[in-house]
Amino acid sequence: MTHHPTAWRLTPRHLAEALGGRLPPPGARIGLLGGSFNPAHEAHRELSMAALRRLGLDEVWWLVSPQNPLKPQQGMAQLARRRASAERKASHPAIRVTTLESQLGTIYTAETLAVLKALFPRVRFVWLMGADNLCQIDRWQDWEAIFQSLPVAVFDRPPYSIRATLAKAAQRFAKFRLPEKSAGLLVTTQPPAWVYVHGRKNPLSATRIRAIHPDWPG
Repeated sequence: MTHHPTAWRLTPRHLAEALGGRLPPPGARIGLLGGSFNPAHEAHRELSMAALRRLGLDEVWWLVSPQNPLKPQQGMAQLARRRASAERKASHPAIRVTTLESQLGTIYTAETLAVLKALFPRVRFVWLMGADNLCQIDRWQDWEAIFQSLPVAVFDRPPYSIRATLAKAAQRFAKFRLPEKSAGLLVTTQPPAWVYVHGRKNPLSATRIRAIHPDWPG
């Protein structure tokens, strides 16, 4: 894995600007939720609020991706519009909406996480994702490195509950799965470590929203 040189040219001031004006303090417990947010929706917010509560996090950062390598560019709204959508939907002081990957110059999640760990060595990060992504994370570039580098919290989403726990990634890292009652310990657990968090099953998705509102990218 190579780190994009753009990341190492970012000064603390530039990083603070990319994060909305302030850097995280040492020891901060931060969940990272990546995605296209095309558009952002209530399930993103519900997952984030559950992560703050169940994992004992200080903040959740939404990483609005410039372009998901696994998704077509057609139908993808401009980054600025997707960020604005995320900011409207987040509407919480503990949720920071960022376009960090654009500033870092990274494309793949594994690379982004490696750079963030290097830039913020004293911050405790945890990767957040829905059960739908656990089902197909093995298609991601260097996907095993994600589990090796950060603790991972997977949040239940219909209709993926059973499929997710049988997924390739779940099987590959089965012995590192924590019981759900230990979710509060995840962020301080040495990776690989992951937990499956049950909760309200919100069926909302960006795909469904775009089907209802076909003019969304316009």
